[in-house]
Amino acid sequence: MKPNLSSDFTLPSWLPDAVRLYLDHTQEGLSIRELARREGSHASTVMRKVRRCELRREDPLVDEALAGMTGRPGSSSTREDTEMTMTLRASTHKIDDATLSREGSRILRRLAEPGAVLAIAGDMEKAVVLREFPDGKTARTGVVDRAVAQAFALKNWISCRKPGRISAYELTASGRAALKQMVDDHVGTEGVPGLSEAATPFADQHRIWDERVVEEDGAPKRIRYNLAESPIAVMGRRRDKDGRPFLEPDLVRAGERLREDFELAQMGPRVAQNWERFLTGSDRGGFRPDACRGEGPSGARDRVAAALRDLGPGLGDVALRVCCFMEGIETTEKRMGWAARSGKIVLRIALQRLKRHYDDLYGPGGRLIG
Repeated sequence: MKPNLSSDFTLPSWLPDAVRLYLDHTQEGLSIRELARREGSHASTVMRKVRRCELRREDPLVDEALAGMTGRPGSSSTREDTEMTMTLRASTHKIDDATLSREGSRILRRLAEPGAVLAIAGDMEKAVVLREFPDGKTARTGVVDRAVAQAFALKNWISCRKPGRISAYELTASGRAALKQMVDDHVGTEGVPGLSEAATPFADQHRIWDERVVEEDGAPKRIRYNLAESPIAVMGRRRDKDGRPFLEPDLVRAGERLREDFELAQMGPRVAQNWERFLTGSDRGGFRPDACRGEGPSGARDRVAAALRDLGPGLGDVALRVCCFMEGIETTEKRMGWAARSGKIVLRIALQRLKRHYDDLYGPGGRLIG
């Protein structure tokens, strides 16, 4: 006797229609013609959707998510594997729209960066976003719950590029379009950026524009930035007259490390203007440089505080604006009142100081803390 899905739980509203049809057909026992009459479409259309969903079960995350919703082992799972991970799989249906949108905005923009993949193993409760830098080194730039990663796969926002003991996923065209929609919803129709700039159709295919509001002199100001790539990554590709990169890869990694902690700490834009008070607040006594793992938002906030204390005024400002708020260096120069083309020099000095800070605390080449 086939299980009744509605007796166990209600399917989430974000579930794609094709997945709903597949579950209704395979678990509820509804025929293709019944589903076609219900949907008001041709039977062949419903059949194609059901078959397409069945073929997607070769994707480990899709297979797990569907197995968790049906309470049965997946097509590529053994009984022992199912018993070990059923708790993880069964939690996918608990993901609501707000969680999916929040985590999607955070993780998809990391996957939109060059050289980024989502990696997950069969026994991992979380998936990690890994990014490969031009020098071949890899850094972790994000962490997400396994159930959320399963939802991403069901939505076809990510696809399995390399299945195996550790499966690697990459952002799909659907995922990039979903991220752009999230950004558009956040910015609003009145705040769509880029109308005053020259059109660059080819480059814009690889850009995802967003805006962030920073308060200056008591008035809110908008910062426009590219979610798909940070300003320091762009500057890391620039070469001087001798052919050497303006920012060495280890300086780029130091900036990305500060940005990761900033995002984990869930800090707001007001920090850019009030960071001295932020550093001397009464809740800043919990930083432990010998900690070998992340401690959530509180631990990340303490790590940002320690880094800014070491950088000091000026260097801390440019690091926050460019690395964390992803503000363009020219915009930073104007808002800080600096001479043209001086900001990139100050930024390089700040990143050198930041790299030394991390080397002193965690050793040269220390990994990102998430």
